[in-house]
Formats: sequence, structure tokens, C-alpha cells
Amino acid sequence: MLRDKCAVVTGSTSGIGLGVAQALAAQGAAVMLNGFGEPSQIEAMRRALSERYDVPVAFHGADLATSDGPSELIAAAHEALGSVDILVNNAGIQHVAPVEDFPIERWNAIIALNLSAVFLGMRAAIPHMRRRGWGRIINIASAHGLVASVHKVAYVAAKHGVLGATKVAALELANSGVTVNAICPGWVLTPLVEAQIAARAEANGTSSLIESEALLSEKQPMLSFTRPDAIGALAQYLCSNDAATMTGAALPIDGGWTAQ
Repeated sequence: MLRDKCAVVTGSTSGIGLGVAQALAAQGAAVMLNGFGEPSQIEAMRRALSERYDVPVAFHGADLATSDGPSELIAAAHEALGSVDILVNNAGIQHVAPVEDFPIERWNAIIALNLSAVFLGMRAAIPHMRRRGWGRIINIASAHGLVASVHKVAYVAAKHGVLGATKVAALELANSGVTVNAICPGWVLTPLVEAQIAARAEANGTSSLIESEALLSEKQPMLSFTRPDAIGALAQYLCSNDAATMTGAALPIDGGWTAQ
């Protein structure tokens, strides 16, 4: 389905981003990875992904929290892989504190990566997509793009902003062959969340199963985690011709979190 396309996936060295990169590579897309990690491990991951799906896979370590990082990544992908047809903005960070105690530097860091990098990435990629008459932009937002939680002011503000930016870009690109959509996950079973569950179990003297259900029940009616590969499957659909008229959408995949 995507054999002649190139996908840039930010924050793709683990978790949701890696799940999306694998799903797009499985459909034949060349992939530009980006994220943090130990260089030898990233290289092993890049090689394994390329060999498994028989597609070109590159990596660029652009710092997306800087004003030049997103455009550097898009330029590197165009040079290394020949085009930028799909952009998945996934990279993000979190910090938790009450509004009155929220450190200004953490606010700035979260807004820079979770929101400004999305805008800057779209700004850099859209001209390439317009010229080719085809493109898919998928912004990984969150259930927190639709609802709020206490102590997450920067994250919630950024993810609400991502949904607004998604809608604006979708309207501007409506007749260009380029669609722009957002995926809004709830709890996803990433290595970071697995570590969080293990820490809770150790601290409380319970099991991972008990702590998983406790964590999920704080927000989700469905006591099941979404898997990264399920988000990848949704991204696959958004890149397909069947989704050619789906644009400006915010798609929850959240175990009923936002249905409440």
C-alpha cells in the first residue's frame, strides 16, 4: 500500500512511535526514525526494521525541542529517502505538578516538544506534500487533547493545541490531496508505562495485574491497555486510500475514557 512512500515518525525509538514505524514499514513505506536512545541500540533497531520489512530505514537525531530541529529532520528525510509523504508527530514529554507549582522551565519544554514541534514539522513537510499532490499527517495527541486531568497543565494545554492545529491544517489542505488527522490514545502499554506499573507494585507490595487495573480504572471504563501496534494499525488506515476523505478528525482509542 505504501511501497513508494516515505514516512517520518518522531519519537520512534520506542513505544507508540516505534509501533507506528513498524506498521508503516510493514506496508512498504521507507521510514525516517527519530528519538532518544543509545546509538548502538538505535542502529540495531534501524537495521532490524529495514531487514524485516525490506524497506529503507534511516535515523536522524534532530532535537525537536529546538526551533530548527523539525525542519532539519524533514530535510534529512528528503535527502536520505527522496520524499516526505507521511509525517507522524509523536514525540512528547510529561511533567506533573499543580498549576501554582508548575516549573516554568518544564512548561516551556513541554510546549516546545509536544506542541511547537508539531507545528514546525507540519510547516516543513507540507510544501513537499503539496508538490506531490499526496500526503498524510498524523498527529499523536492524547485523550488529554479532549479532556483534562489535574496536575498536567502543560501536557493538556499542548495536546488541546495539537488538535486545534490539526483542524486548521486539515482545512487549509482540504483539496490538496493531503489529509491531517489526530489519534488520541488513552493508556498505552509502552515500556515507560510497564516500568511505572512495576514501580507501583513494588512500592505497594502488590502485583502488576492489580496495579495495572488500578491505573486503568482511574480513567478508563475498559480495563485494558491499548497496544502500540494497534495505534500503528490505525495509522495504517489513515494512510490508506479508504481514508482519503477523513481529515480534521480527532480519533480516540482510549478504552472509553472520553465517552464518560
